[in-house]
Amino acid sequence: TMKNPVPQAASLLLEKLMLLVHIRPLPAGSGGETPPPAPGYYDTSCFKRGDLLEVPRTLFIHFGIYLGENRVAHLMPDILPSITGDRRQIQQVVTNKRLILGVIARTASVRVDTVEDFAYGGSILVNHMDRLFEDQVLGSEEAARRAEKLVGATAYSLLWNNCEHFVTYCRYGAPFCETVKMIIRDQRSVLASVLVGLASIVCLGVAPSTTLPTIFIPFFLWMAG
Repeated sequence: TMKNPVPQAASLLLEKLMLLVHIRPLPAGSGGETPPPAPGYYDTSCFKRGDLLEVPRTLFIHFGIYLGENRVAHLMPDILPSITGDRRQIQQVVTNKRLILGVIARTASVRVDTVEDFAYGGSILVNHMDRLFEDQVLGSEEAARRAEKLVGATAYSLLWNNCEHFVTYCRYGAPFCETVKMIIRDQRSVLASVLVGLASIVCLGVAPSTTLPTIFIPFFLWMAG
C-alpha cells in the first residue's frame, strides 16, 4: 500500500521553514530541542557594539544587532509574547512550535540572546549590508541604542516587518518601506513566503485568512516589480 504523502510533505515543509531562522527542527524521535553551541563557540572579540550580524540560511538570512558582551538583539516570530507577560518564559529559547504559531499569528518579539543562541552554529557575516547603505550608516552607538529601545513584543510580517527591517532601521535609519521592494524582488523571500503559507495549510488542514495573501501577494508584487 502507498503511504499517505501528506505527512511527508508537511515534514519537508516544516524542515525547510525551520532553516529560515536560527531555530532548528527537532530530529526524528527526539524528545527535546537541539541545544545551541556552548558559550565561547564564536570569537566575539572581532564584533563591535552596533555591528550588524548576518547568519545565512537556506532561503533566508537572519539578522541582528550586536550589543556587546556576547549579546545580540534580533527580531523573531514568537506566539508567547501575545499570551503572557512572563519575561522568564519569553526569554527561553524559542521552540519550533512557538515560532510557527508566531508566523501564523503574525506576532514576534525583539529579544536579546547570546551570539551562540542567535547564530545557532551558522557562519556570521559582519556589516555585510553596509555596501547597500554606504551613505546611510549611523554611528555604532546609535545603532545599538535603537535596537535596545525596540526590545519587546512587536507585530510580525514576513514581508513588511521582519528581522531585516529591524536591523536596517537600527543601523541605517531606513524606514521599512524603503527596503520592501528589495525584499520582494529577492526570489528567496518569495519562495519562503510560499513555504510558510503551505506549511500552515498542511498543519492546520485549512487556510486561515492571513495565509492566502502570504502565498500569493509576494508572487504578484515580485512579478509587477
